[in-house]
Amino acid sequence: MAPTPAGNRRTRVHVVSDVHGNARDLARAGAGADALICLGDLVLFLDYADHSRGIFPDLFGVANADRIVELRTARRFEEARVFGASLWAGIGGDRAAAIEKAVRKQYAEMFAAFPTPTYATYGNVDMPPLWAEYAGPGTTVLDGGRVEIGGRVFGFVGGGLRTPMSTPYEISDEEYAAKVEAVGEVDVLCTHIPPEVPELVYDTVARRFERGSRALLAAIHRTRPRYPLFGHVHQPLVRRMRIGATECVNVGHFAGTGKPWALEW
Repeated sequence: MAPTPAGNRRTRVHVVSDVHGNARDLARAGAGADALICLGDLVLFLDYADHSRGIFPDLFGVANADRIVELRTARRFEEARVFGASLWAGIGGDRAAAIEKAVRKQYAEMFAAFPTPTYATYGNVDMPPLWAEYAGPGTTVLDGGRVEIGGRVFGFVGGGLRTPMSTPYEISDEEYAAKVEAVGEVDVLCTHIPPEVPELVYDTVARRFERGSRALLAAIHRTRPRYPLFGHVHQPLVRRMRIGATECVNVGHFAGTGKPWALEW
C-alpha cells in the first residue's frame, strides 16, 4: 500500500468485487493504492466458468456440478433444489457444518491476503457471522456504515436481495432499504448489488436478470453521489452508465480478471 494520504497529495483507492477464491491476485490488488475496497463475495461455492472449482465440486464431483449449473442456467430452480438436496442426503452428516468448514478454509486465505487498510462489505454468498473471526486490525467491515478516505465519504451496504437461488446473505427489500437510508448522503456509495436498472442487472452469459435494488436507485436519484460502485453481475450488459451527474460503475468480476478498478482524486 502507498503511505497514508497527506496534504494535497492525490488519493487512490482500488476496488474489487466477486473475489470468489482468487487469493493470489487479491494479495496484489492494493499495490500502489492508499486503500483497498472489497464489495464482497469472497466465497467460491461453484465456478460457473470452471465447474471443477469451488465447494460444490469438492464435495460432489464435477459431473454433478455440471448438472446443477445446467439446471440453474435454464432457470429450473426447483429441479436444482431437489437435485442438490438428493446429493446432500447421499453423503449424510451435517450440511451446515460441512459448508461452514469449507467457507472457513477459504476465509482464512482471503482475509490473510487483504492489505492494510482494507474496507469491506459482504456479498450475497458470504457468511457475515464469520467475518469478525478473520478480519484483522487492518480490515474494517462496514454494512450500513460510512468511512472517510482522502476527504471523501464512502458508504457501504452489503448483501443481496432474496432470490430463488437462496444464497447465504439475502435479505428483504425492506431491510436492504433501511441500510441504504442509514448510509445517507455520501460521495461514493459502495454496494455488492447494482441499482435496479435493466442494463446494469442483466448478465449476458447467464442470460438472466439478477436482482438489483430499487431503494438503491432511489437513493442515487435523491442524494446524487459521485459514484455508486458495485459488482454481483459478472458479465453485465453495461458496465458503466450515468444517472444524471452520477457515474454508476460495475467494478468487474475480480475472480476472472484479477484486476482492481481504480478511483483517483
